[in-house]
Amino acid sequence: MIRSAATLAAVPADIDRTADSDVASLPFYQPIGDECALFEHAYDHRLPLLLKGPTGCGKTRFVAHMAAKLGRPLYTVSCHDDLTAADLTGRYLLKGGDTVWTDGPLTRAVREGAICYLDEVVEARKDVTVVLHPLTDDRRILPLERTGETLEAPPDFMLVVSYNPGYQNILKSLKPSTRQRFVAIEFGFPEPEVETAIVAQESGLDHDRVAPLVRLGNALRALKGQDLEEGVSTRLLVYCAALIRSGLSRDEAILASMIEPLTDDPEVKAALLRTADFTLG
Repeated sequence: MIRSAATLAAVPADIDRTADSDVASLPFYQPIGDECALFEHAYDHRLPLLLKGPTGCGKTRFVAHMAAKLGRPLYTVSCHDDLTAADLTGRYLLKGGDTVWTDGPLTRAVREGAICYLDEVVEARKDVTVVLHPLTDDRRILPLERTGETLEAPPDFMLVVSYNPGYQNILKSLKPSTRQRFVAIEFGFPEPEVETAIVAQESGLDHDRVAPLVRLGNALRALKGQDLEEGVSTRLLVYCAALIRSGLSRDEAILASMIEPLTDDPEVKAALLRTADFTLG
Protein backbone atom coordinates (compact mmCIF):
# COMPACT_ATOMS: atom_id res chain seq x y z
CA MET A 1 0.00 0.00 0.00
CA ILE A 2 1.05 3.57 -0.55
CA ARG A 3 1.90 5.45 2.61
CA SER A 4 2.50 9.14 2.43
CA ALA A 5 5.88 10.03 3.89
CA ALA A 6 4.30 13.24 5.09
CA THR A 7 2.44 11.21 7.70
CA LEU A 8 5.69 9.78 9.01
CA ALA A 9 7.44 13.08 9.77
CA ALA A 10 6.20 16.50 10.69
CA VAL A 11 7.11 18.49 7.58
CA PRO A 12 5.54 21.92 7.06
CA ALA A 13 3.67 22.26 3.81
CA ASP A 14 4.87 25.79 3.14
CA ILE A 15 8.34 26.52 1.85
CA ASP A 16 10.67 27.99 4.45
CA ARG A 17 12.55 30.55 2.39
CA THR A 18 15.61 32.13 3.92
CA ALA A 19 15.09 35.80 4.69
CA ASP A 20 17.40 38.33 3.06
CA SER A 21 18.90 39.10 6.46
CA ASP A 22 20.00 35.46 6.77
CA VAL A 23 21.78 35.28 3.40
CA ALA A 24 25.17 35.92 5.01
CA SER A 25 24.79 32.73 7.06
CA LEU A 26 24.33 30.54 3.96
CA PRO A 27 27.16 28.39 2.59
CA PHE A 28 29.00 30.75 0.25
CA TYR A 29 28.10 30.38 -3.42
CA GLN A 30 28.63 32.94 -6.18
CA PRO A 31 25.90 32.63 -8.84
CA ILE A 32 27.20 32.52 -12.40
CA GLY A 33 23.87 32.78 -14.19
CA ASP A 34 20.24 31.96 -13.41
CA GLU A 35 21.01 28.63 -11.72
CA CYS A 36 19.63 29.70 -8.32
CA ALA A 37 16.31 30.79 -9.80
CA LEU A 38 16.10 27.60 -11.88
CA PHE A 39 16.73 25.48 -8.79
CA GLU A 40 13.92 27.25 -6.92
CA HIS A 41 11.51 26.81 -9.83
CA ALA A 42 12.36 23.10 -10.03
CA TYR A 43 11.82 22.79 -6.29
CA ASP A 44 8.49 24.60 -6.43
CA HIS A 45 7.26 22.36 -9.25
CA ARG A 46 8.62 19.15 -7.67
CA LEU A 47 10.97 18.46 -10.55
CA PRO A 48 14.16 16.39 -10.20
CA LEU A 49 17.34 18.24 -11.13
CA LEU A 50 20.49 17.12 -12.94
CA LEU A 51 23.72 19.10 -12.58
CA LYS A 52 26.37 18.57 -15.27
CA GLY A 53 29.87 19.92 -15.08
CA PRO A 54 33.56 19.32 -14.37
CA THR A 55 34.92 18.21 -11.03
CA GLY A 56 35.40 20.98 -8.52
CA CYS A 57 33.38 23.66 -10.32
CA GLY A 58 30.96 24.24 -7.42
CA LYS A 59 28.09 21.79 -7.94
CA THR A 60 28.14 20.42 -4.39
CA ARG A 61 28.47 23.87 -2.82
CA PHE A 62 25.59 25.07 -4.99
CA VAL A 63 23.30 22.33 -3.67
CA ALA A 64 24.32 23.05 -0.06
CA HIS A 65 23.65 26.75 -0.62
CA MET A 66 20.22 26.15 -2.12
CA ALA A 67 19.18 23.63 0.54
CA ALA A 68 20.06 26.15 3.25
CA LYS A 69 18.31 28.94 1.35
CA LEU A 70 15.14 26.86 1.08
CA GLY A 71 15.40 25.74 4.70
CA ARG A 72 15.44 22.03 3.87
CA PRO A 73 17.60 19.23 5.33
CA LEU A 74 20.20 17.90 2.88
CA TYR A 75 21.39 14.32 2.44
CA THR A 76 24.50 14.10 0.25
CA VAL A 77 25.74 10.78 -1.11
CA SER A 78 29.07 10.49 -2.93
CA CYS A 79 28.43 7.68 -5.39
CA HIS A 80 31.04 5.02 -6.17
CA ASP A 81 31.39 1.67 -7.93
CA ASP A 82 30.16 -0.35 -4.97
CA LEU A 83 27.13 1.82 -4.14
CA THR A 84 23.96 -0.28 -4.43
CA ALA A 85 20.27 0.50 -4.31
CA ALA A 86 20.16 -0.96 -0.79
CA ASP A 87 22.78 1.55 0.33
CA LEU A 88 20.33 4.29 -0.64
CA THR A 89 17.04 2.77 0.43
CA GLY A 90 18.07 0.80 3.53
CA ARG A 91 18.50 -2.72 4.79
CA TYR A 92 17.84 -5.01 7.76
CA LEU A 93 20.67 -4.95 10.31
CA LEU A 94 21.35 -6.90 13.47
CA LYS A 95 21.07 -4.75 16.59
CA GLY A 96 21.22 -6.31 20.02
CA GLY A 97 20.20 -9.67 18.69
CA ASP A 98 17.22 -8.27 16.77
CA THR A 99 16.87 -7.68 13.06
CA VAL A 100 15.93 -4.04 12.57
CA TRP A 101 15.18 -2.14 9.38
CA THR A 102 17.45 0.88 8.93
CA ASP A 103 16.58 3.56 6.39
CA GLY A 104 19.20 4.62 3.87
CA PRO A 105 19.77 8.30 3.04
CA LEU A 106 17.35 8.36 0.13
CA THR A 107 14.56 6.87 2.24
CA ARG A 108 15.26 9.28 5.09
CA ALA A 109 15.13 12.19 2.67
CA VAL A 110 11.75 11.04 1.34
CA ARG A 111 10.33 10.53 4.82
CA GLU A 112 11.55 13.94 6.02
CA GLY A 113 10.79 15.95 2.91
CA ALA A 114 14.49 16.71 2.49
CA ILE A 115 16.74 17.28 -0.50
CA CYS A 116 18.75 14.22 -1.54
CA TYR A 117 21.88 14.91 -3.58
CA LEU A 118 23.60 12.04 -5.38
CA ASP A 119 27.04 13.26 -6.44
CA GLU A 120 28.55 11.55 -9.52
CA VAL A 121 25.50 9.33 -9.84
CA VAL A 122 26.87 7.44 -12.85
CA GLU A 123 29.55 5.92 -10.63
CA ALA A 124 26.91 3.92 -8.76
CA ARG A 125 25.77 0.45 -9.78
CA LYS A 126 23.02 0.12 -12.36
CA ASP A 127 20.36 -0.96 -9.87
CA VAL A 128 20.46 2.55 -8.37
CA THR A 129 18.91 3.99 -11.53
CA VAL A 130 16.00 1.58 -11.26
CA VAL A 131 15.25 2.82 -7.73
CA LEU A 132 15.33 6.46 -8.85
CA HIS A 133 12.90 6.14 -11.76
CA PRO A 134 9.65 6.07 -9.72
CA LEU A 135 10.81 9.21 -7.87
CA THR A 136 11.54 11.09 -11.07
CA ASP A 137 8.17 10.89 -12.78
CA ASP A 138 4.71 12.07 -11.78
CA ARG A 139 4.30 9.20 -9.30
CA ARG A 140 7.06 10.47 -6.97
CA ILE A 141 7.09 7.22 -5.04
CA LEU A 142 9.79 5.08 -3.44
CA PRO A 143 8.90 1.37 -3.26
CA LEU A 144 10.63 -0.49 -0.44
CA GLU A 145 10.28 -4.10 -1.46
CA ARG A 146 11.86 -5.50 1.70
CA THR A 147 9.41 -3.74 4.04
CA GLY A 148 6.38 -3.80 1.75
CA GLU A 149 6.09 -0.02 1.92
CA THR A 150 5.61 2.38 -0.94
CA LEU A 151 6.47 5.86 0.22
CA GLU A 152 4.89 8.83 -1.49
CA ALA A 153 7.30 11.76 -1.55
CA PRO A 154 5.93 14.87 0.17
CA PRO A 155 5.99 18.24 -1.61
CA ASP A 156 9.22 19.31 0.11
CA PHE A 157 11.25 16.35 -1.17
CA MET A 158 13.64 17.00 -4.05
CA LEU A 159 16.07 14.73 -5.85
CA VAL A 160 19.26 16.27 -7.25
CA VAL A 161 21.96 14.29 -9.06
CA SER A 162 25.21 15.30 -10.71
CA TYR A 163 27.88 13.91 -12.98
CA ASN A 164 30.84 15.00 -15.04
CA PRO A 165 30.04 14.32 -18.72
CA GLY A 166 33.55 15.31 -19.81
CA TYR A 167 35.14 12.64 -17.66
CA GLN A 168 32.77 9.68 -17.93
CA ASN A 169 33.32 7.10 -20.64
CA ILE A 170 30.65 5.34 -22.64
CA LEU A 171 30.34 2.60 -20.03
CA LYS A 172 29.56 5.17 -17.33
CA SER A 173 27.01 7.59 -18.67
CA LEU A 174 23.35 8.28 -18.02
CA LYS A 175 20.99 6.67 -20.49
CA PRO A 176 18.83 9.13 -22.46
CA SER A 177 15.75 7.60 -20.82
CA THR A 178 17.17 8.56 -17.43
CA ARG A 179 18.49 12.02 -18.39
CA GLN A 180 15.10 12.96 -19.78
CA ARG A 181 13.51 12.48 -16.37
CA PHE A 182 15.39 15.55 -15.08
CA VAL A 183 15.61 19.21 -15.78
CA ALA A 184 19.29 20.03 -16.13
CA ILE A 185 21.81 22.78 -15.48
CA GLU A 186 25.22 22.76 -17.09
CA PHE A 187 28.04 24.12 -14.95
CA GLY A 188 31.40 25.37 -16.10
CA PHE A 189 34.25 27.30 -14.58
CA PRO A 190 33.51 30.98 -13.96
CA GLU A 191 35.01 33.84 -15.92
CA PRO A 192 38.44 34.82 -14.52
CA GLU A 193 37.18 37.92 -12.72
CA VAL A 194 34.40 36.00 -11.03
CA GLU A 195 36.61 33.03 -10.19
CA THR A 196 39.20 35.37 -8.69
CA ALA A 197 36.55 36.86 -6.41
CA ILE A 198 35.36 33.37 -5.40
CA VAL A 199 38.86 32.09 -4.60
CA ALA A 200 39.68 35.27 -2.66
CA GLN A 201 36.46 34.93 -0.65
CA GLU A 202 37.02 31.25 0.11
CA SER A 203 40.74 31.40 0.91
CA GLY A 204 41.14 34.83 2.48
CA LEU A 205 44.04 35.61 0.14
CA ASP A 206 43.91 39.11 -1.32
CA HIS A 207 42.56 39.63 -4.83
CA ASP A 208 45.86 40.72 -6.41
CA ARG A 209 47.63 37.54 -5.30
CA VAL A 210 44.77 35.30 -6.38
CA ALA A 211 44.50 36.69 -9.93
CA PRO A 212 47.77 35.07 -11.16
CA LEU A 213 46.68 31.71 -9.74
CA VAL A 214 43.43 31.90 -11.69
CA ARG A 215 45.36 32.84 -14.82
CA LEU A 216 47.55 29.76 -14.33
CA GLY A 217 44.51 27.60 -13.68
CA ASN A 218 43.03 28.59 -17.02
CA ALA A 219 46.33 27.92 -18.79
CA LEU A 220 46.42 24.41 -17.32
CA ARG A 221 42.77 23.81 -18.22
CA ALA A 222 43.67 24.49 -21.84
CA LEU A 223 45.81 21.33 -21.71
CA LYS A 224 42.85 19.09 -20.86
CA GLY A 225 42.47 16.37 -23.46
CA GLN A 226 46.12 16.63 -24.47
CA ASP A 227 48.25 15.65 -21.50
CA LEU A 228 45.57 15.83 -18.81
CA GLU A 229 42.28 14.05 -18.18
CA GLU A 230 41.07 16.89 -15.97
CA GLY A 231 41.98 20.55 -15.61
CA VAL A 232 42.53 22.52 -12.45
CA SER A 233 39.31 22.89 -10.50
CA THR A 234 38.17 25.98 -8.63
CA ARG A 235 38.51 23.84 -5.51
CA LEU A 236 42.23 23.32 -6.17
CA LEU A 237 42.68 27.05 -6.73
CA VAL A 238 41.12 27.66 -3.32
CA TYR A 239 43.48 25.10 -1.77
CA CYS A 240 46.46 26.77 -3.41
CA ALA A 241 45.45 30.24 -2.25
CA ALA A 242 44.81 28.96 1.29
CA LEU A 243 48.30 27.42 1.44
CA ILE A 244 49.85 30.68 0.29
CA ARG A 245 47.86 32.65 2.85
CA SER A 246 49.11 30.29 5.58
CA GLY A 247 52.72 31.10 4.72
CA LEU A 248 53.75 28.50 2.12
CA SER A 249 55.67 29.91 -0.83
CA ARG A 250 53.74 30.38 -4.06
CA ASP A 251 55.86 27.84 -5.94
CA GLU A 252 55.44 25.19 -3.24
CA ALA A 253 51.70 25.81 -3.06
CA ILE A 254 51.32 25.55 -6.83
CA LEU A 255 53.26 22.30 -6.93
CA ALA A 256 51.28 20.76 -4.07
CA SER A 257 47.80 21.84 -5.14
CA MET A 258 47.84 22.54 -8.89
CA ILE A 259 50.49 20.20 -10.34
CA GLU A 260 50.81 17.05 -8.22
CA PRO A 261 47.03 16.36 -8.05
CA LEU A 262 46.75 16.42 -11.86
CA THR A 263 49.30 13.80 -12.92
CA ASP A 264 51.81 11.16 -11.83
CA ASP A 265 53.69 11.27 -15.12
CA PRO A 266 57.11 12.93 -14.64
CA GLU A 267 57.19 14.29 -18.19
CA VAL A 268 53.70 15.75 -17.96
CA LYS A 269 54.54 17.20 -14.55
CA ALA A 270 57.61 18.89 -15.99
CA ALA A 271 55.51 20.32 -18.82
CA LEU A 272 52.99 21.69 -16.34
CA LEU A 273 55.78 23.34 -14.34
CA ARG A 274 57.09 24.96 -17.54
CA THR A 275 53.57 26.22 -18.23
CA ALA A 276 53.46 27.68 -14.73
CA ASP A 277 56.81 29.41 -15.17
CA PHE A 278 55.76 30.85 -18.54
CA THR A 279 52.35 31.99 -17.30
CA LEU A 280 53.51 33.57 -14.06
CA GLY A 281 56.78 34.98 -15.42
